[in-house]
Amino acid sequence: MANTPQSKKRARQNEKRYAVNKARRSRIRTYLRKVEEAIASGDKDAAAAALAAAQPELMRGVTKGVFHKNTASRKMSRLSSRVKSLA
Repeated sequence: MANTPQSKKRARQNEKRYAVNKARRSRIRTYLRKVEEAIASGDKDAAAAALAAAQPELMRGVTKGVFHKNTASRKMSRLSSRVKSLA
């Protein structure tokens, strides 16, 4: 348990950051799931639109420190290649 005033404040800040980051991560995952569902349905136009919507959200997650840059790039690369391969 935090004892000093500084450690108590850090604990409060960590709780706030955790809540914000959790919401951001959830939001990004929702966008990625929409892309996955569009790919699964086989609709190339919908998948491309969902990918275009997901890309800025994923990169915003990188700038906010939720995801590592390479992780986001890897996800985008794999999703875009799957969208590209649709008939």
